[in-house]
Amino acid sequence: MIVLSVANTPLPHESTQQAIGYPTLFLLVLIGALVPVVPTGALVSSAAVVAFHQTAPFALLLVFVVASLAAFLGDVALYWLGRRGIGSKNGSRWLEAIRRRAPEDRLARAQEKLDDHGVTVLVLSRLMPAGRLPVMLACLLAKMPLRRFARGNLPACLAWAVTYQLIGILGGSLFDEPWEGVLAAVVLTLLISVVPSVWRRLRSA
Repeated sequence: MIVLSVANTPLPHESTQQAIGYPTLFLLVLIGALVPVVPTGALVSSAAVVAFHQTAPFALLLVFVVASLAAFLGDVALYWLGRRGIGSKNGSRWLEAIRRRAPEDRLARAQEKLDDHGVTVLVLSRLMPAGRLPVMLACLLAKMPLRRFARGNLPACLAWAVTYQLIGILGGSLFDEPWEGVLAAVVLTLLISVVPSVWRRLRSA
C-alpha cells in the first residue's frame, strides 16, 4: 500500500506543471474559442502528451475536463456576443469577425445541414477543420435560442476534447520523450487542419 501511494504521488516538478499548466490551458482554449486564431486542437493534444507522461493520477482526465469546459464556455460566450450583434442596430465586431472567417459557400452548406439535421450538426462542426464558425453563424442567422445552442454545443465540445486528446495520447505513446510526442501531436493536428482546405482549393482550381 505504501509503495502504491508513493507511486501515485505526483513528483514536485509535476505539481508545478499542473498548477501552471491547467489554468494556462483553460485560458488559451477559452481565448481560442473567442478569437479563432489560437490552434486550440494542438494545445489540447500537447497537454495530453504531457499528462500521458506524468505519474499524477487523473492527469488525462483533468486535461479533458479543462479543455472541454473552456471550449464550451468560449463557444457560448461567442454565440451570446453574436446574438447581441444581430440584435443591435450597429452590429458587433464579434459578429463581423465570425462573418469574415465564414466563407459564403461554407455558410450556405452549414445552413442547409442545420435545416436538415438540427443541432446535431454542431458536433460535426467542432470536429471539422474551420467548420465551427460557419455553423455557429448559421445558428445565429436562424435565431436559434442560446439555451438550445448550448445544449447542442456541449456534446460537440466533449467530442472535440476527446478527439484531440486521443491524438496527444497517440503521440505520447509513440515516443519516450514528452517533447517528441508534443512535436508529433502538433504536426498531426496542423496537418488535420490544413489538408482539407488545401484539398478544396485543388479541387476548385
